[in-house]
Amino acid sequence: MNVTTDDLIQCLRTEPRNTGIGEMVDAIEGASSVDLRRDSDLLSGVWELRWSSARQPWLKQSTWLENLQVLDPANGRGMNLLRLAGPLGALAAVTVEAELSIDGPSRVGVRFRRGGWSGPTLPGGARLQLMKSVNQSFPAWLEITALTTTLRICRGNAGTTFALLRRDDLALKDLLPASVMS
Repeated sequence: MNVTTDDLIQCLRTEPRNTGIGEMVDAIEGASSVDLRRDSDLLSGVWELRWSSARQPWLKQSTWLENLQVLDPANGRGMNLLRLAGPLGALAAVTVEAELSIDGPSRVGVRFRRGGWSGPTLPGGARLQLMKSVNQSFPAWLEITALTTTLRICRGNAGTTFALLRRDDLALKDLLPASVMS
């Protein structure tokens, strides 16, 4: 298949349920070379899941739900965030906070620490939260198979493939609480 990164990005933006995305992802992965020792700064930011090989509904792209990954590898922290799309999304989200480590040229280690509900930010910057410690009994990781300033393709330890697009309209500092791993 002759496909470019721009072709895949456009399809993920406009047709995230296109049945040909899996083949496009495979083609981009085959043409990509990732070295996080050199390019880990490209990981930093807010990423939105646009396609996944998973069957679970929360790992599928939806118009009414935002599935975000907030990554700050320079400080060893990250967060998965599931929230309603649109203006109500800022009011509440299901979150899982994690420690991140660069474990090789293309692997990010993930150690989940806390999960629960995050509410709105209060005046003064505090956020309402109901969080609980996570007992992670297995090593989790993401193998980054393609990485640009806009597109990230990765495979998780459970065998799921993910395609995510950077959300430049969202900032790390607004979504990743200072308390995460500090």
